[in-house]
Amino acid sequence: MNAEQAKGKLSQFKGKLKETWGRLTDDDIALFDGKRDQFFGRLQEKYGLAKEDAERRIRDFDDSDNSRLA
Repeated sequence: MNAEQAKGKLSQFKGKLKETWGRLTDDDIALFDGKRDQFFGRLQEKYGLAKEDAERRIRDFDDSDNSRLA
């Protein structure tokens, strides 16, 4: 996979993330690509999740989404 393909997949993933987690803003989602601790903090804040639960849900989402995007 080249850099353009990776960038496209990340963009698709972020779009699916926003669809699924509708309370997140574009700024919140931008944190996913580099500032994961802050991203999970926003997820916890907006959805009332424990850190471990937020991380698990995103990991599960990522696993299921990647299988569709591959």
